[in-house]
Amino acid sequence: MAQHLDEKNSSPNNLYLNAAIGFLSVLLLGLLLALFTRIVYPRIFNQRADQPSELIGSIIQLEVLNGCGESGIANNFTNLLRSNGFDVVEVGNFERFDVENTFVISRSSSFDNAKRVANALGVDEKNIIREESEDFYLDVTVVLGKDYKNLNTN
Repeated sequence: MAQHLDEKNSSPNNLYLNAAIGFLSVLLLGLLLALFTRIVYPRIFNQRADQPSELIGSIIQLEVLNGCGESGIANNFTNLLRSNGFDVVEVGNFERFDVENTFVISRSSSFDNAKRVANALGVDEKNIIREESEDFYLDVTVVLGKDYKNLNTN
């Protein structure tokens, strides 16, 4: 009877099972490590050397909203902002289309992020609004107004 148990323990099925458990353990460890580093270091740093120096640093996540009603304008500025190192995570329409002047909303505790976006677009700092909350997953919201033709497009 003892010999019969030894044969069962050394079967190829147990070898495959042990290999699968080992592989899944390593995978779980990797996922936990990735999650830990994402929590401890939630911001990555932009290492592109071809960008203006004022845009190098932690990546700013933002949304671009069309407040003027001009078709496709939010997408155009999304491409511009992305080419300048900003992470545009959402594009859409503002609640209305009668916005005269483009404005920037600071959503995070770092007002400097909103200033950097405003400076990159050429928006006057008087058009930056603070609406900060820990519930927002974005740093900044840009609402494009009818003055979008006067903004920086470089």
